[in-house]
Amino acid sequence: MRQRNRLLAQFGFFLLQNPFLNNFISGEIYQGELKRICTPGLNCYSCPAAAVSCPIGATQLFFAGVRHHISLYVTGFLLTVGVFFGRFICGFVCPMGLLQDLLYKIKSPKLILRLRFLRYVKYVVLLLFVIILPMAIRHELSGLGHPWFCAYICPTGTLFGAVPLMAVNDFLREFIGFQFILKISIAFGIVILSVFILRIFCRVLCPLGAIYALLNRITILHMQCDKSKCTTCGDCSKVCHIKIKPMHKPNDPECFRCGKCVKSCTKKALGYKITRQGRDDSES
Repeated sequence: MRQRNRLLAQFGFFLLQNPFLNNFISGEIYQGELKRICTPGLNCYSCPAAAVSCPIGATQLFFAGVRHHISLYVTGFLLTVGVFFGRFICGFVCPMGLLQDLLYKIKSPKLILRLRFLRYVKYVVLLLFVIILPMAIRHELSGLGHPWFCAYICPTGTLFGAVPLMAVNDFLREFIGFQFILKISIAFGIVILSVFILRIFCRVLCPLGAIYALLNRITILHMQCDKSKCTTCGDCSKVCHIKIKPMHKPNDPECFRCGKCVKSCTKKALGYKITRQGRDDSES
């Protein structure tokens, strides 16, 4: 029931962020006033159905020198959302998270991502493709940088934006080149891997996930393990597909709050809590 409710919440947030579904048929992009607002999830500006903007896209534009006036807004927005919710956003709000969860439900052998160092790649992506490259490499004439993550990596923009637009706009297909082939290859690889490995993009490449992961231990809405009830039976670790230990680190940076560990705990030791201090005593 808990997992079904989470899936319904994911679909609900997807429709809230992408209400203009008819644009998938018309091939248009909504460009109204709502696009001034950032969504908490990785929801591409160029998705035909999107009503709001992507915070990573807006962040890149700031560092590229395009929109200086939005810097405090985007920074404040991400920090506020991150401090309140952390990776709850990944588990309940992000459209790319929803797509990966649906792909993982396909019956297939399931693999464990055992190369722990791969979790740090998303921090490199955040620093290099979202911050450093847009700042460091500028066009000679305009003096502006380039949105490197959106242009060369982001599978959300490819799957929810470029592919639907090219499917209904003949003239766009004339511009297919190396850049699109690179992005569609990355997106296709993530789609395939998501069938076998849970949330591969979220855990390895997503710069937004990196931001929320950094804040996951200090969130106001966080997970708590009641040591007086916990028997360290390990049931919560057994159901965790990303192999963290909720009884020891309930607010691990990699936890995206799927809730399976909470459901598995027969002693009701694990649960969600709202407090001014996100870090749980069980992690001290």
